[in-house]
Amino acid sequence: MAAKPPVGDPVQDAPQVAAPQHAAAGLPAIAHTLAMAHQQMGTVRTARTLLKVNQKDGFDCPGCAWPEEDKRHTAEFCENGAKAVAEEATVRRVTPAFFAAHPVSDLTGRSGYWLGQQGRITEPMFLDEGSDTYVPVTWERAFELIGTELKALSSPDEAVFYTSGRTSNEAAFLLQLFAREFGTNNLPDCSNMCHESSGSALTETIGIGKGSVSLDDLHKAKLIIVAGQNPGTNHPRMLTALEKAKHAGAKIISVNPLPEAGLERFKNPQTPQGMLKGTSLTDLFLQIRLGGDQALFRLLNKLILDTPGAVDELFVREHTHGYEEFAAAAQAADWDETLTATGLDRADIEAALRMVLESRSTIVCWAMGLTQHKHSVPTIREVVNFLLLRGNIGRTGAGVCPVRGHSNVQGDRTMGIFERPAPAFLDALDKEFGITSPRHHGYDVVRAIQALRDGDAKVFFAMGGNFVAATPDTFVTEAAMRRARLTVHVSTKLNRSHVVTGTRALILPTLGRTDKDVQKSGKQFVTVEDSMSMVHASRGNLPPASKHLLSEPAIVARMARAALGTKSATPWEEFEQDYATIRDRISRVVPGFEDFNSRVARPGGFTLPHGPRDARRFPTTTGKANFTAAPVEYPELPQGRLLLQTLRSHDQYNTTIYGLDDRYRGIKDGRRVVLVNPEDAAALGLADGSYTDLISEWKDGVERRAPGFRVVHYPTARGCAAAYYPETNVLVPLDATADTSNTPASKSVVVRLEQSPTV
Repeated sequence: MAAKPPVGDPVQDAPQVAAPQHAAAGLPAIAHTLAMAHQQMGTVRTARTLLKVNQKDGFDCPGCAWPEEDKRHTAEFCENGAKAVAEEATVRRVTPAFFAAHPVSDLTGRSGYWLGQQGRITEPMFLDEGSDTYVPVTWERAFELIGTELKALSSPDEAVFYTSGRTSNEAAFLLQLFAREFGTNNLPDCSNMCHESSGSALTETIGIGKGSVSLDDLHKAKLIIVAGQNPGTNHPRMLTALEKAKHAGAKIISVNPLPEAGLERFKNPQTPQGMLKGTSLTDLFLQIRLGGDQALFRLLNKLILDTPGAVDELFVREHTHGYEEFAAAAQAADWDETLTATGLDRADIEAALRMVLESRSTIVCWAMGLTQHKHSVPTIREVVNFLLLRGNIGRTGAGVCPVRGHSNVQGDRTMGIFERPAPAFLDALDKEFGITSPRHHGYDVVRAIQALRDGDAKVFFAMGGNFVAATPDTFVTEAAMRRARLTVHVSTKLNRSHVVTGTRALILPTLGRTDKDVQKSGKQFVTVEDSMSMVHASRGNLPPASKHLLSEPAIVARMARAALGTKSATPWEEFEQDYATIRDRISRVVPGFEDFNSRVARPGGFTLPHGPRDARRFPTTTGKANFTAAPVEYPELPQGRLLLQTLRSHDQYNTTIYGLDDRYRGIKDGRRVVLVNPEDAAALGLADGSYTDLISEWKDGVERRAPGFRVVHYPTARGCAAAYYPETNVLVPLDATADTSNTPASKSVVVRLEQSPTV
């Protein structure tokens, strides 16, 4: 029998700390998975639901975007995927009676964990101007409110339409179609906060902002470099691919300021041997200083250039552009500067070079540890330089592998959720629907917050996600959101964004991935795209959490009809009734989706074309893969300060908090902890177990403070610290962003630590 939701917020003022673990998964992961699933769903529902996760006739996990092999396991999910499913398929319910008992003034003081634990929202809710309580509202009235507000705007650009990575291809396509028919490109999405830097760098260098490898490539690689990524928590099923590569003879280099259990040893719960002993994954651990990755890859490139026969000269000559300028910049790389920037020993870099030179098929995987710095885009371009030098793009077992964090964040971008769309995409959209899309760029996430803050945006609509908690500079963001005339959130569960509202607010409850979706034409399915460009169907199998829920495509279609009225010739009602009609239109607008309906009907779906991977065709401005040259950058650290990275705990997925533990790092019953190297802590006079306030320092002189963090002496890189978000998002200045991509620089925040006066 499932457990009831917590009545009060758990106390988190005394976290327990033990030594970090050195292996991931195994029996503890199974036990934790079953406990969490039973707590939310009960025994029978757990079995019925989890056995459908990531199956060809089931639903796509609402967690990460890691792909599946063609042959599936019976249990094709990881611990954190099971947590995500359990939270969505929970039997707990948030009814109108809950809102009557909990006014916004009460909910505002609750933690994100408590809010999320209350269960699925069952009816559309409305918060009127001046009111402190959400009340039920009919769907008809909700769409009337949205339509009225949108029509009253002096410009379509006063509306912002945000998309979470969980949104299906069909819903994303409809949302961008509506926004552009309405007249705006204000389509920020969660990618703006994570892999925008990857997309910016890859589009410039190889012509497509996606990874170039498949699972089969990972299995056949001779060297895999995992940089700025923690797959044991954020993409646990990736460990299976790394294990398979190791068994085939691959070497693995981990580049990270923190040692991570999942990259040390993987105890595969699918096999007896894996459960008992596991597989050692990392051959070389480079404990790099935060932000030092560009300097590392620049020096490796110099050393490759200096090694006779190491450069793939035929590939460079036939398939690349800009080699001479790049080579000149690389030759200027300096050992002393690199050791300062990276914090590494010379012997470690030389060991990495030997492994690089021994490999003829190398893959570099990365995540937020590379993408959330001021210099993230040139860092990733340097990674591309590194791969191009030895011809490691467009052949088996080699390539770029940006590991996406949310299950359809890549698909949403493919569907046109982008504030800076390509003219060719808009031309195809306009031709198909007979509309005139705006050509000027819209707002990304940071610019959307600035527009709300400055009064230039007045309506905020979110398709999923937890915008307020996910974004930087918490107090600035919350104040900006409160300036809106109307905020609308399409959601399955409660989160912080529902209690930080505009003058008026709507919560529109929607079907989740696990829910059956039946429309007038019959049972529907949606589609998603994984991190390696595989597109496949997702079919929920559970009765919806309430009879009052609408699907995401239905919500967009009805909002469009309310806002556009009879002047729109787009068949919105037809799209709501039969998602196959949406896919027909996608097939004529988005390259690679030709014959979409018949191809996605095949078990496992299909792979989108990728020129660099498939045929070494690079659709760049030069028609070739572009080497680039940029000055080496790395964060400067003033005396007595630390460089903070924000990160997830193991009981967390993005802003969703499943529990208060971080098992692999030895943290239990609390999230307000800061991980500090013992030598740094000693220099700063910070005893293990003492409490400190974190204060970020930025050029605007504004004090941004996160109070009451327990100091944990931890083996992180010298000069570097780590703490969980969203609690530390308050420390990230809104204007501290990556050049070119405008992604918040959440992995290199200069902080000082002051003793907490109240703990």
